[in-house]
Amino acid sequence: MASDNVILRRWSATIRTADRETYVDYVLRTGAGEYAETDGNLGYQILLRDLDDATTQITTLSWWDSMDAIRAFAGPEPDLARYYPEDDRYLLERPELVEHHTVAAGATPPGIEG
Repeated sequence: MASDNVILRRWSATIRTADRETYVDYVLRTGAGEYAETDGNLGYQILLRDLDDATTQITTLSWWDSMDAIRAFAGPEPDLARYYPEDDRYLLERPELVEHHTVAAGATPPGIEG
């Protein structure tokens, strides 16, 4: 995949490892569910990485066809992370910002048509 139009949005935070399953389910019902319903979303993934201190890093990656599509999901300040009512119950940290990257080259991730 090489496209000036595809933008990767990356958000990451830390949760308790014991909350992995419950929090992933929550993300599927909130943010990821809204990704999928937003015009211009090309797909998403939820990644987990267990750390040595009984915590887990959770990362969401989502692919978009434009910054306007991201604004339709995230609001007028797309670099700000978007949170939901129960996030504070799970998150050990609450990063203020997300990252946006223009996809320059690579294989097509699952769920994205080349």
